[in-house]
Amino acid sequence: MKLTTLLTLPFLLTPLLAAPNPNPAPAVGSNFRGRPKPYKPSPPDTKYFHEPGGNDELGHYDIRYFKAVVSYEERGDTLLGLIRSYLTVFREKNIETWIAHGTLLGWWWNGKIMPWDWDLDTQVSASTLVWMGQNLNMTLHNFTVQTASGEEQQREYLLDVNPNHVDRMRGDGMNVIDARWIDVRNGLYIDITGLSETNPSQQPGVWSCKNYHHYKTRDIYPLRETEFEGVPATVPFGFDRILVQEYSPRALTKTMHEGHTWNPEQKEWIKNAPQGNLKLHPNSKAGRSHMPRSLLGDEAPRSGLGNLLRTL
Repeated sequence: MKLTTLLTLPFLLTPLLAAPNPNPAPAVGSNFRGRPKPYKPSPPDTKYFHEPGGNDELGHYDIRYFKAVVSYEERGDTLLGLIRSYLTVFREKNIETWIAHGTLLGWWWNGKIMPWDWDLDTQVSASTLVWMGQNLNMTLHNFTVQTASGEEQQREYLLDVNPNHVDRMRGDGMNVIDARWIDVRNGLYIDITGLSETNPSQQPGVWSCKNYHHYKTRDIYPLRETEFEGVPATVPFGFDRILVQEYSPRALTKTMHEGHTWNPEQKEWIKNAPQGNLKLHPNSKAGRSHMPRSLLGDEAPRSGLGNLLRTL
């Protein structure tokens, strides 16, 4: 090859090597406009209990046992078995617990679960939580449930204690539920939260959970013996103050809620008919103000406020 050819060859190759790609791939971290996009790592998942979704239909199942959304009737049947088994097993094992939140409100009205509820709520002390975590965590419990048709069924329930229960502060808010009692057939559950004196030096006698509910010792103790859904149960001593503080006085008199109407004759929440017609007793008056159970006669079912006041 001639020397002149060798000298001119690099100049011929240079444009070919330096020519830009007409369709360049976007650079990693680019936002397609030439400005670098900072890398943001996903925050760690600190939540212990997980649900398949975040709404009423999907936010009240434990994801490990969720198969499909259950019907209105099956949900009521499942919750009934959950609370009866929970209260019975805990009493048999001498574990102190009491019903709380919407479940306590249902007890006040007629000693039953509110039919629109998706889950149930109970509370225990922080020291009870520690004992449960050490002795009963991840234990399965068999219980015989009687269905609406009168059939007896054996069902299994899991007691799962959140390992984050030892931290009594809210933290990132992902673990406000300290334990669950779970129906392993479909994943519906009872939420169990612990109460403790988180600041005894400056606020002695003030108990709180991780979800900003605060109670005084005299509001909780001594616990009152009662019944809920036909089985022995306990409720906080100052249940009336607790309910008014959490839900307002209106919750104790409002007779229409979540597509249901209170029937004072039957002392039941009745689901409204699809066309808006109410399935009420022929002699009932829709929307009539609820009379506090303390004013009802002895013929009323012995549950709720009237039952307690009669025993004092």
